[in-house]
Amino acid sequence: MSFFKKFFTSDKKENLDKGLDKTRTSVFEKITRAVAGKSKLDDQTLDEIEEALILSDVGLDTTVKIIEALEERVARDKVMGENEMMDMLYEIISDLMQHTSGVWEDFELPKTDGPYVLMVVGVNGVGKTTTIGKLTHQFKAKGYKVVLGAADTFRAAAIDQLAVWGERNDVPVIKQEMGSDPASVAYDTIEHAVSSGADLCIIDTAGRLHNKKNLMNELSKVKRVMQKVVPEAPHEVLLVLDGSTGQNALNQAKAFSEATQITSLAVTKLDGTAKGGVVIGISDQLSVPVKFIGVGEGLEDLQLFNPEAFASSLFQK
Repeated sequence: MSFFKKFFTSDKKENLDKGLDKTRTSVFEKITRAVAGKSKLDDQTLDEIEEALILSDVGLDTTVKIIEALEERVARDKVMGENEMMDMLYEIISDLMQHTSGVWEDFELPKTDGPYVLMVVGVNGVGKTTTIGKLTHQFKAKGYKVVLGAADTFRAAAIDQLAVWGERNDVPVIKQEMGSDPASVAYDTIEHAVSSGADLCIIDTAGRLHNKKNLMNELSKVKRVMQKVVPEAPHEVLLVLDGSTGQNALNQAKAFSEATQITSLAVTKLDGTAKGGVVIGISDQLSVPVKFIGVGEGLEDLQLFNPEAFASSLFQK
């Protein structure tokens, strides 16, 4: 049984469909209109498909890859019909987003010796702290004991916001004063997680990209200090991106990848934008898997990313 069929309940699929509505209605329906009634893939149809993909912030490189793959398959399979062309596009786009590494089944933590340490990075305003709060809710619902660490010590608002999410989820938040050493907060958090028998330790960090060298040094120090308590920490470094910023999200991902080793991605705010195609571009252009997507304000609207379900929502399958 596929992940899609096993874990994507009707409620989750409905939320995903609703969250991607702006991208689907403003962009992907243009693709449907472009191929409607066509018995062959002509230059005008290709141009219209290409324009629709670029408008949804799929990105030029990925769009070219999709168009070339479509032309190749149409020529090979001698396809003559709009339904066949749409099926091919669906399969091509779904395949581009597939990553075998880092894929989870539901919100089930990997087995580790001690707490699973998840370090979260991302610039201000992308929904980083909210994502942590929603992740905490999801993991608590699975029965895991969670501890949060407020290591984004350069903004008092970040510390306060994480504390609010801690209260909301009824989990401890380890924090210090604004301006404290982030590595010290990370150390205290993991130490508390170990001593209290926590299953998951989520650490919020600063995401100032104006000086990548400083960010690199800071995150490297945080990692080294974590490893004094849990040698394998962090088990995962999650980068949070704002999907509504389109190609800027892809640029941020590339910049963070230069500053530190990213192992997974979360793309938020997809419900408020027609630029949801950026998920396709990010999945294709980066070797890092998209693991979570945000498709609404609700706690359950942070979903595990599933390429098949994502593509089926865009193509109304």
